[in-house]
Amino acid sequence: MSAEFPRLVGRPTVVEAYASCEALTREAARNFSYGIRLLPPDKRGALSAVYALSRRLDDIGDGDLPDAEKLAGLAEVRAEVNDLGENSSTDPVYVALADAARRFPIPLEAFIELADGVESDVHGSTYETFDDMVGYCRLVAGTIGRLSLGIFGTEQAASVREAPAVADALGVALQQTNILRDVREDLLGGRIYLPARELEDFGVDLTVDASGRLGGPEVALLGYLRFAAQRAEDWYDRGMVLLDLLDRRSAACCGAMAGIYLRLNRRIKNEPAAVLESRLALPSWQKAVVAARSLAGRPETSAA
Repeated sequence: MSAEFPRLVGRPTVVEAYASCEALTREAARNFSYGIRLLPPDKRGALSAVYALSRRLDDIGDGDLPDAEKLAGLAEVRAEVNDLGENSSTDPVYVALADAARRFPIPLEAFIELADGVESDVHGSTYETFDDMVGYCRLVAGTIGRLSLGIFGTEQAASVREAPAVADALGVALQQTNILRDVREDLLGGRIYLPARELEDFGVDLTVDASGRLGGPEVALLGYLRFAAQRAEDWYDRGMVLLDLLDRRSAACCGAMAGIYLRLNRRIKNEPAAVLESRLALPSWQKAVVAARSLAGRPETSAA
């Protein structure tokens, strides 16, 4: 389902633009909103603007338009991002993002990479090896890590040369969990993100039976899902180092967003059959617990 902004008449003020982005984030960011709300107002607005444009790109890729119109939509976003400094758009997302980019060192080129990742979805790209899949994850999620770091960033993070790579790794970890959680829904939609060579090595041929249950065959598939979820946890271990480089509120936000996905990943590792019949999600109370723990300086870890 595409997310929609509240309708505004004429060019919105910066305050109105941020309010629109934050409203969309509260409505549409089912997991990320738990972390974003932990930020102070200036960073919360900026990250909501980043989320809003990222969501728009995602909606283009997942929408029902013909491929040619999707590609045209992606090209339009690229053009808007490239012209953001001179942008006179009446679109709230570009008004808010232009202001955020003036106040924070947001690497706007990451949106171009994100659009490239969405374009690969439009073309129906598949991935032969795990490294191939990681390349895709870097485009659609590592970019979000680097965009977020531009807003979270502190002097300590700026002084660490590897900080963008760590943020990128955390984004890749989250995307691996996304892929494992959504493998059934993606297959029903004609997409397979899991590496073809690994599936072959594990004896997995993804199928959905008449009842809608994922299989291929089930025993082999469950073994593969456990393996892949454990590997994703290794990426979380690498990426969660980022929290040590951030101020308390930014670390709480990042820890909450990553912690929710880490809990999902742990569930897939321990109960892989949970993804065979429906889309796995944490109940709201568990998300709130993760956010509260992060704010208290006790984020989730893969050892939990």
